[in-house]
Parts: sequence; C-alpha cells; structure tokens
Amino acid sequence: MNSTSAYATNAGIAVPKQPPALSRERDADRPAPLVRDLRDRAGRSPHALLFGPRDLVVITGLPGSGKSTLMHRAVTGRRIDSQDTRDRWQARVPGFLPYALYRPLVRLAHYAGLRRALRTGEAVVVHDCGTQSWVRAWLAREARRRGATLHLLLLDVSPETAREGQRERGRGVSRYAFRRHRRTTARLLRAVERGELPVGCGAAVLLDRDAADVLGRVGFTR
Repeated sequence: MNSTSAYATNAGIAVPKQPPALSRERDADRPAPLVRDLRDRAGRSPHALLFGPRDLVVITGLPGSGKSTLMHRAVTGRRIDSQDTRDRWQARVPGFLPYALYRPLVRLAHYAGLRRALRTGEAVVVHDCGTQSWVRAWLAREARRRGATLHLLLLDVSPETAREGQRERGRGVSRYAFRRHRRTTARLLRAVERGELPVGCGAAVLLDRDAADVLGRVGFTR
C-alpha cells in the first residue's frame, strides 16, 4: 500500500490533498491513491486525522461497526449522519408508527441535508451505509468540482462485533439486509487493501475498533 504522502505527528496524521481519480484507469503520471492502514497497531494509533479545508470524508462500514459513535465523538466541523436524521424524525412521529412506514421520508430529509451541506463549499464528514454507491459517486463529483479530495474511512470489524453493536444501540437490521451489507463491505475492504479505491476517491484510511476508539479528532486544516 502507498503510505508515503501522509506524515505522523504526536497529535495524529495529517492526510494531504490527493488528486481524485477520474476513472478506474489510472494514468501513469497520476500517483496511486493513498491508503493508510491503522489496524493492528497495538495502541500506537494516532489520536487525530486531519484533512484539507474543503475535503469530503465518507465513513463507512457494517451496521453496528461504530460509524455514528465515531462521528459524534470525534468529528469537529460539519457532519451529516443519517442516524441523526432518523432520530429527529422518531422524536416527532407517534411511537406506534413503524419506522418502515416513514423511512423514505427520512432518507429524503437526509439527502436534502447533505445537499445543503455540500452547497456551502465547506469540508463535510458523511455517514455512508455502504450500499448506496451513487452517494459516493455524488460526493466524488462534488470533490472534483471544488478541487478537493474525497477520503474514505473504512471501519473493519467482524460481523459478530457489528451485531453486538446493533444490540447495544437497540436497533438492528434484518438478516437479509445485514448479509447485503456484509457482501458490499467485504468487497470494498478487499479492493482498498489492494489499493483499488472507488472511482473518485483519492485516499482511504482503514480502521479497526481499537484504532477507532483511540481517535479523538477527525477534523480539517485551515
């Protein structure tokens, strides 16, 4: 994996700007996407990840892997988390209504909020469920438009750990949906480990649960 462009400090890792890939075919002159693997570091993980002032960051992984927890604890700056949107709606609708009934409205509200955030031109951290590849394509186009980089933060946890995370938060997904997430996440993880990032992503960071727990800040430089 290519890891020569980022540098470590006592505070964390500053991830420099990377040119976004315009297609799956990489020109010989274009540097390979930057991939930082922070798994299995036995307590030596950085306490912060810092990105460019207009960059976009996608946090993805299995349901229950800790994406929302990481965002709420560590992200400084603008964040768009679909879980926040769901919580706001659940606080407003009658408790007897099943979530499936108003889920389409929650998704529309989430994407509307993401659109508003992107229109500001500011750096944004986005919660990605992993199965909506068109969202990453949308973010990649926006990153290219603003001359910034789309970064991928991938939480690599076991299915058992993810299921336990769902139980702890009291909110799970169906077996069918979880199998679909497992397949999608496994394919993405294998590709990133080979240095093959999704189209438009310029850099990626791989985190296990220990590395995610150590992170105290996911933010942006000025």
